[in-house]
Amino acid sequence: MALSSQRAFTSATAVCPWKYQVFLSFRGEDTRRGFTDYLYKQLDWRGIRTFRDDPDLERGTDINPELLTAIEKSRFAIIVLSTNYASSSWCLRELTHIVQSMKEKERIFPIFYDVDPSDVRHQRGSFGAALINHEMNCGEDVEEVLGWRNALKKVANLAGWNSKDYGYDTELITKIVDALWDKVHPTFSLLDSSEILVGLNFKLKEIDLHLDTNANDVRFVGIWGMGGMGKTTLARLVYERMSHNFEGSSFLANVREVCATHGLVPLQKQLLSNILREKNIQVYDAYSGFTMIKRCLCNKKVLLILDDVDQSDQLEMLIREKDCFGLGSRIIITTRDERLLVEHGIEKVYKVMPLTQDEALYLFSRKAFKKDDLEEDYLEMSKNFINYAGGLPLALKTLGSFLYKRSRDEWKSALDKLKQAPDRKIFQTLKISYDGLEEMQKKIFLDVACFHKFADKEEVIEILDSCGFVGTRIVIHVLIEKSLLSVSNTCLSIHDLIQEMAWEIVRQESFDEPGGRSRLWLHSDIVHVLTNNTGTAAIESIVLCLCEFEVAHWNPEAFTKMCKLKLLKINNLSLSLGPKYLPNSVRFLEWSWYPSKCLPPSFQPVELAELRLQHSKIDHLWNGIKYMVKLKSIDLSYSENLIRTPDFTGTQNLERLVFKGCTNIVKIHPSIASLKRLRVLNFKNCKSIKSLPSEVELESLETFDLSGCSKVKNIPEFLGEMKNFSKLSLSFTAVEQIPSSIIPLIPSLKEIDMSGISMRDAPSALVPVKNIKPPRSWHSFFTFGLFPRNSPHPVSLVLASLKDLRFLKFLNLKDCNLCEGAIPEDIGLLSSLMTLNLDGNHFVSLPASISGLSKLISITLKNCKRLQKLPSLPSNRRIVLAVNTENCTSLKILPYAPMCNGVISIKSVNCISLVEHQGSNSIIYLMLKKSLQEIPRSRGYFNIIIPGSEIPDWFSNQSLGNSVIETLPSEFNSKWMGFAFCALFEPTYLKQHSKYYALHGLSNTFLGPMIGISVHNLASDHLWLLVLSKFSFLGSSMTHENYWMEKCGGPIQFCVGTPYGVREETFVKKCGVRILYEQDAEELNRTMKQYSNRMNSFYEDVTDCDFDKSDRVLNMVRRQI
Repeated sequence: MALSSQRAFTSATAVCPWKYQVFLSFRGEDTRRGFTDYLYKQLDWRGIRTFRDDPDLERGTDINPELLTAIEKSRFAIIVLSTNYASSSWCLRELTHIVQSMKEKERIFPIFYDVDPSDVRHQRGSFGAALINHEMNCGEDVEEVLGWRNALKKVANLAGWNSKDYGYDTELITKIVDALWDKVHPTFSLLDSSEILVGLNFKLKEIDLHLDTNANDVRFVGIWGMGGMGKTTLARLVYERMSHNFEGSSFLANVREVCATHGLVPLQKQLLSNILREKNIQVYDAYSGFTMIKRCLCNKKVLLILDDVDQSDQLEMLIREKDCFGLGSRIIITTRDERLLVEHGIEKVYKVMPLTQDEALYLFSRKAFKKDDLEEDYLEMSKNFINYAGGLPLALKTLGSFLYKRSRDEWKSALDKLKQAPDRKIFQTLKISYDGLEEMQKKIFLDVACFHKFADKEEVIEILDSCGFVGTRIVIHVLIEKSLLSVSNTCLSIHDLIQEMAWEIVRQESFDEPGGRSRLWLHSDIVHVLTNNTGTAAIESIVLCLCEFEVAHWNPEAFTKMCKLKLLKINNLSLSLGPKYLPNSVRFLEWSWYPSKCLPPSFQPVELAELRLQHSKIDHLWNGIKYMVKLKSIDLSYSENLIRTPDFTGTQNLERLVFKGCTNIVKIHPSIASLKRLRVLNFKNCKSIKSLPSEVELESLETFDLSGCSKVKNIPEFLGEMKNFSKLSLSFTAVEQIPSSIIPLIPSLKEIDMSGISMRDAPSALVPVKNIKPPRSWHSFFTFGLFPRNSPHPVSLVLASLKDLRFLKFLNLKDCNLCEGAIPEDIGLLSSLMTLNLDGNHFVSLPASISGLSKLISITLKNCKRLQKLPSLPSNRRIVLAVNTENCTSLKILPYAPMCNGVISIKSVNCISLVEHQGSNSIIYLMLKKSLQEIPRSRGYFNIIIPGSEIPDWFSNQSLGNSVIETLPSEFNSKWMGFAFCALFEPTYLKQHSKYYALHGLSNTFLGPMIGISVHNLASDHLWLLVLSKFSFLGSSMTHENYWMEKCGGPIQFCVGTPYGVREETFVKKCGVRILYEQDAEELNRTMKQYSNRMNSFYEDVTDCDFDKSDRVLNMVRRQI
């Protein structure tokens, strides 16, 4: 639908076949030097191509053939009927030919200039006398004169203008020109006749919303996007569609190029000339030019396009402020640089996006085959070219035109060539943005394009800062503004053709020898250079990240000549020999599986900022003291040969030390205790460490991780203030007591993990629990520690007050032997808590105040086999909330969590009492009822998995196997709200396997979101219910009617499979789906009456499940503290 309407739009905007827009017919002696001359000039100024005969043309009895051709090639005719018009046989023959040639209505426009229309119609006055005179003239053919009379009658009956209705000729001419402009405007275009307009319907609608021509204000609108995206074409179309609605208009093309060559003055002259209708405007300099623009246009309603702006002074000297133009004016700026728009205060900005796959296919077909569809024999190669273009109109047009009428062999050759070097036209167009960068910006851009595509933005900034770049963060932001980079989900991205342009720039540094280039990233180039020792001082960066582990044999001397190397990153490579030399210029060194026991003795990296040697064979880093004042991070994770840490005396600026998984490290150098800038200290799973320094002064420390250090019994006393301390992990250590210095740090902690730790001797006062007065704060709790389920001292613990942990984000109390009442009511005051792990404990219920955890996104209660009911869950969700009650075999009460605009996921695998108490259908129906109440206003979804053996009959469309087909409504504004899906899993093969399954909604033209759930260890059949709003299913695309009509209406296959496809066996017995409408709530209520006895009791349990009490408890707790 969208594509067909696009094609209609393309044909509608095609260039007209007329040579002239208007033919002027008039009596020269009456109006040539006055009215007609001024009318002609105004038509010409508005760009309306008008034919006016030569005043010196010798007139005879016959019309010149050129004149007849001009009439036939004209779209419209204006006939100025003046006093002596009929006295000229020439004019009458001209008139008759016009009437015969232009039989269609509304092509002839008469102007009754100082004559009465009735005199022309009834041929009285001067017109009657003239015609009688022609009849009396023996030289005139009587039949011809009769034709003249008929022609005059026809013209006199047409709608036109009477000069007597206007006070001044200028007023009349303005009306005439405006009316003709409205007529001729749709018939011609600024665009080339071969231009194919694809993907512009929706874009034009979006820009129209920004322009809002009905508003009586002055608006600046930006059109922003990377080069070749079609910004200029879009601006030209807007100009053509709208310019006739303004008092004046001007399209300033190629502002960047004109300014670079000739400066601003020619543009100012063009702007003034176009709008003021003056050809010889004098502008002496840019400042006087702007003054003239403001003075002359401040009261005019104008349309102005500034195309391809790249400097702020262009905006300052051409448009500057809104008060420079009259009310109703619209100024459009196209640019590759978003920052220019921001600096100029332009808030209404439209970002031009690449063409969709369908749009790209159509455009390429029109260029490569001159028809709408691809040729079958060229289908696969066409797809390769289309994928290469990445939706960039410039690339699709260029490549398609180049391939037109070429053989398959030539196509294949062209495709092979593109793999080696980009098309020259595309490269030069895109390189314009690169050429406008500063030197530092160019280097950072090339680094990102060559090494960091799809990498996390913050990590890239950290790496580039380490490489010595200054102001990396702001430079990356500038590159984003200039459309060279983009950010998607915190990761840097770059269009494939922009990246290829960057690669070509680097390749041109040394065509034949990669060793002469500044950056190496291709596997083959790196192997060539490091095997043949062809490296030079030109090399600044080498990055080799292999997807699969590989063995190689490089020259140990390969790095000898690379004296300017700053970035060296090698991953997943095994070498038989390590390097004998590494450049001292290196600032960032990452080399996983580093092959040597130590770094080269000659390596003195005074510039080194980051050292990452994961999985290395290093047994020690260096001997003695090494001064590296710029070194901020060391990561030797999983270097199992490492037996000791180095002396850190010379590296006092260290911020991050990671020795995770270094299982043989024994000795910790005491100098680690005085690293005052250290933020992260990670010894996770360093199982051989027995002791740490007794005291440390790490005032900047944020994260301290000793989890898995099973031989560590004591942790250091922390000296000094540690204002940023936020994460402490001591899980599965042998720690017996928490130092007193930890107590003041408790309020700032955001994450605590003390699971699996125990005391050697439990104080007798803790046994039994019923005789213990609960501690007043966590201070006392930390003194005694936690008791895991497998502790030799199975003592039940009562947690102390949690009120001091308002910044805590993660709380893990797994296997801590917590019984009923052990968790205090004030847990609801943990306003920052995001995840709560209570797996494997023995309580029967949870405090009602849990509903107050407004930021909670995950609560897990696996294997809490005594748990019988849950309180109400946090409401007013805007994010995900996952509840896992797997293997809670005593659970009977399960509350509903409101969706709002979030995602609710409840996993109640093997909760047999839940189903025995209520029945799976009862639970499904209740969840459906609650969901139907919310789904009209929700942009989220709800899903739950519970034991069950049969999909409810309410799901009208059911199918055996892992998929079911449903037809979505074809009307965009239909009253469907979403859909409900139910799958029946069988347990046969899932007891020994754990798999993640996702629901796919797909058709030939649409791929819906994948919504998944992990399924494993099922003791019986289970039902998976998913209720999804249409907003969540369709995303932002559903707001666009054309997209909906083309993509979404019709059959959709709902299929359960792995995220990587549906071919793998899924162990799904049956699926059911139902499209949800407003009236379904009533039908569901009727269905639920079949289960009224169970539902009533269950619903009462749920609604009475302390929903209101939770608020009362929280208020009571707040009053107490």
